[in-house]
Amino acid sequence: MGFNGLADETSERRLYIGNLDQRITESVLIKMFSPYGKIESEEFLWHTRGPKRGEPRGFAFIQFSTKEEAQLAKQKMDGRLACGRPLVIRYASEKYYLEMSSTSPKASSVGIVSEAKKASQAGSSTHSGQMSRSAKIAAIKNKLKFLEEEDNCCLKKKSRQGDSVT
Repeated sequence: MGFNGLADETSERRLYIGNLDQRITESVLIKMFSPYGKIESEEFLWHTRGPKRGEPRGFAFIQFSTKEEAQLAKQKMDGRLACGRPLVIRYASEKYYLEMSSTSPKASSVGIVSEAKKASQAGSSTHSGQMSRSAKIAAIKNKLKFLEEEDNCCLKKKSRQGDSVT
């Protein structure tokens, strides 16, 4: 048994969950995905240094017991709104492939993360951490738009359902 076979099988069961709102906790994430199958492992990523230390990074990984469960969760949850933000669900291996690619079929609806990536790709700088001024403005405008939508959505939901995020 080689390492590649194991990695391939695991990658079909392991999902990347992106564009998570800061208010979504590990327990909420597990509750959102547990109806689709047995969750074997979950990694909720946090900032480990800098000014955002201890804050959620906005993405996580969930591994299901079967590839069918992972596929069902991906189909049902990709694009679903959670606190006004559309979730981005990919196979974990696919996420890395998409980061290398400049086009994505759902790029226009993915949200702030992909908008910032697209804006940085459109910028003249080749350094991955820098954006042109117009790209920064576009990213800020998109972030404001999502924050306004999120506030409207979450205010309505809180008044009706308490702490529900779905």
